[in-house]
Amino acid sequence: MTDLINVAIVGSGIIGGNHADAILRHPRLRIVALVDAVDAANAALAARIDPPPSCHRTLGAALAAERVDLVAICTPSGLHVEAAEETLRAGAHLLVEKPLDVSLPKARAFAKVAAEAEQRGLVCAVVSQHRFDPAMVAVRRAAREGRLGRLTSAVVSMPWWRDQAYYDSADWRGTWEFDGGGAVANQGIHLVDQMLALLGPPVEVTARTTRIAHERIEVEDLAVATLRFAGGALAVLHASTSAHPGLPVRLQLHGTRGSAVLHDDQLEYFHSADTGETAADLVAAEDLYGAPKPADGFIVGHLRQYQDLVDAIDERRLPGVRVADGLLALATVRAVYVAATLDRPVLFDQVLDGVHDDVQPVVSTQEVQA
Repeated sequence: MTDLINVAIVGSGIIGGNHADAILRHPRLRIVALVDAVDAANAALAARIDPPPSCHRTLGAALAAERVDLVAICTPSGLHVEAAEETLRAGAHLLVEKPLDVSLPKARAFAKVAAEAEQRGLVCAVVSQHRFDPAMVAVRRAAREGRLGRLTSAVVSMPWWRDQAYYDSADWRGTWEFDGGGAVANQGIHLVDQMLALLGPPVEVTARTTRIAHERIEVEDLAVATLRFAGGALAVLHASTSAHPGLPVRLQLHGTRGSAVLHDDQLEYFHSADTGETAADLVAAEDLYGAPKPADGFIVGHLRQYQDLVDAIDERRLPGVRVADGLLALATVRAVYVAATLDRPVLFDQVLDGVHDDVQPVVSTQEVQA
């Protein structure tokens, strides 16, 4: 198909700008509207777009003024579901930034709305662009086809750093109400989603969280969890914004017939005893760990997910990352917080079903030292 798909971006801040950069590279996508309560943010982003889109303070105004086929929601996390519901009521396709929301009850209810919208032919997706990285695609396919044997374990680590100025830059950062959590919910959810894509949802979660390197925030800057999966596999999840100066993310996947290592979203290692394949057999040279990464890699990652959205719209199929997937990732994050707060293992299905919805997360604190 060649028809243009008109896009409205809700949230004209940094993330909205990243989405705009990706959309502008796709020949089928056209930005027709920007939505932000801050006029200056709309104006600044509109100035980068040719032809300039119309600017609005509310999504309703944008939907009334323009023919919108797809809405990309790039607001603070605590505002996602309301805009997503308005999008689907208007009959537009949906892409919502991760996490799906900060509230698991709201996300759970919205997942039902999204499932009904899918039955009406709407495409409803959650941003998880790293699922579309060539290295991730190759490892997931190998695992699914059994080339690693029975999956036995995973080690997932995000040793990142955010300075105090990052959290002080906006009132909503580091809050439960709008950020939904700290290192796990805001930054680590991409790795959580990748772990689930490879191993499926967990059965049981045990965790510890702490705030060790920052002030004036409510949430954690360090979390460590262990997860047990239905097939018997165990995983360790480490998410931090307190690891100076910050190192690349790393995901190790191990099985009875092979192992794979994703490092900084590239393939560092692959071995299959059954096929004899190595990393160089699975991906192009530019996707092997150590190869120079393009300066626009972040935009390219989003562009891959937008391509999946366009294909899903054209082919009338489900997208690669559905709202249901976003719900599972959010429930896993919530399970980490519940387990850490209750100081005991929790069953994932109970968290997903709302048994622990009344638990208010508590993060241990340690005195911040210079």
